[in-house]
Amino acid sequence: MANEPGSRPSSGGLSSAVIDGMTVDECDSMIQRSLRTPMVKFLKEHLEKSGCNIGTNFIKAVHCDKRVSGGYVRGEGIVVCSNHLNIQDEVNQVVIHELIHAYDDCRAANLDWSDCAHHACSEIRAGHLSGDCHYKRELLRGFVKIRGHEQDCVRRRVMKSVTANPYCSEAAAKDAMEAVWDVCYNDTKPFDRAP
Repeated sequence: MANEPGSRPSSGGLSSAVIDGMTVDECDSMIQRSLRTPMVKFLKEHLEKSGCNIGTNFIKAVHCDKRVSGGYVRGEGIVVCSNHLNIQDEVNQVVIHELIHAYDDCRAANLDWSDCAHHACSEIRAGHLSGDCHYKRELLRGFVKIRGHEQDCVRRRVMKSVTANPYCSEAAAKDAMEAVWDVCYNDTKPFDRAP
């Protein structure tokens, strides 16, 4: 689960100590591999087409104190929490998820991360479009359901992220998610359809 956008994951400095995960250097290497994947290349290209230049240091590995996989911070970029990830696929997923938040932030001039509906919309899109809720991933998490697993997963992950937003209570997060669900779930930009 990624950190709520617009807020900074608490980074305890760069550390080579691995409690549960990898070192910052190992994670940086995996980020570099992520940048060569088709999905990440596609998202970066569309960010730039939308007028958002992302420099070489836009995505960086850090050691995070909070139990999150990563986060997007407006004006600063994406952090990937090395100590909470173990394999390339996890790093790829965090990078893709957070690039969708960055894309949303770029294309919407009035996006307000403290607004529960805005936050929920970007989380719905990131959960739906990133592959976070692919059947195999859900199976590995212990969630087994034949029908409707993807939308259930997106809803569960949206609630987890939006309720972590200090501006959103659980009730406000749920109301916001329900209010924007149809529009945001069906908004697949920059993709023609959900990947």
